[in-house]
Amino acid sequence: MTDINLQNVINAFDELDFENRTTKSLESARNKLQMKTYLDSLDYSLRRLNILNEVVSEMVEQKKSALKKQEQVQTYKSKVIQLSREYRISYQEVLEIMVSLKQK
Repeated sequence: MTDINLQNVINAFDELDFENRTTKSLESARNKLQMKTYLDSLDYSLRRLNILNEVVSEMVEQKKSALKKQEQVQTYKSKVIQLSREYRISYQEVLEIMVSLKQK
């Protein structure tokens, strides 16, 4: 075997080893193809795939909802900061005023 052929064989084994490490678990899957390869290896029935799809869809909606809430909180905080600057009072004072107005 020539040095070039030996190097090609070594490279092929390295690529195979890398591919096995990146597609054998969902934790290491970073793209659509790797995730599909992993899911194919599970050999799920259509029923189980539908359940998985439902769970993943619910999780995606929960993540989207959490991100939206986080954005709303950040927007609210920015508005309070803007009010504190506009009226030259502290952030805490703005909050105290808002609480007192709400209680009236």
